[in-house]
Amino acid sequence: MTLIDFKHRILEMQLRSILKYLALMIVAVPNLAQAHPHVWVEMRSSVIFNAAGLIQGVNVEWSFDDVYAAEALTGMDANGDGEYSQDELKPLTAENMASLKDYDYFVFMRAGGKLLATAPPTNAGQTYNGKKLQLHFEVPLQTPLDPRKEEFMVKVYDPEFFIAFDYAKEQPIDSDGKIPDGCKVNINPLLTDGEMNQTLAMLATKDREWKPEAGEDFGSLFAQLVSVKCGA
Repeated sequence: MTLIDFKHRILEMQLRSILKYLALMIVAVPNLAQAHPHVWVEMRSSVIFNAAGLIQGVNVEWSFDDVYAAEALTGMDANGDGEYSQDELKPLTAENMASLKDYDYFVFMRAGGKLLATAPPTNAGQTYNGKKLQLHFEVPLQTPLDPRKEEFMVKVYDPEFFIAFDYAKEQPIDSDGKIPDGCKVNINPLLTDGEMNQTLAMLATKDREWKPEAGEDFGSLFAQLVSVKCGA
């Protein structure tokens, strides 16, 4: 089962629950897009530089929670040896990447306040080490970016907050390739409880037509920012 299939399955279950409540007239109808996650992903991100020091994309590595992993691995052990080889996981990888396309792979890269155009992902694969199911892939930029001319930013998140993406505590970010002198990959700290409550209070004052600045969406307000800054 792909990540997106699992997401749709849970939403369908929620919808059936909502309809049941409606029929019985017991409780008010909750919002279908409930603001809490059902899948948890521990992630790492690496900014990729080419030989000229230009950013050519981002590589991501996701480790899934046990509930989704159990669903995803059902029926994948083709030879019945109790292990999951990369060849056995290839169909799941292909299905995941195909379904993630409609969601921009949950990887959003920006510079100068604008969303950057990306090319189809490459180097996708999945592994299972007996404890964690992992998916990795690279999202290339259509046009490499010079971080010495403008700040590069990337956020990985589900705009609907069905899937919670949290960076690993150890080595959450990295760089690959020739990073220019004076440039550094940074990760912003998590929002504090106070900052989170302040953001929620601000959103409560906005109508449905309001959108964050720089063309972002609501989910971006809670996503952890990774950036490349150069100079002082």
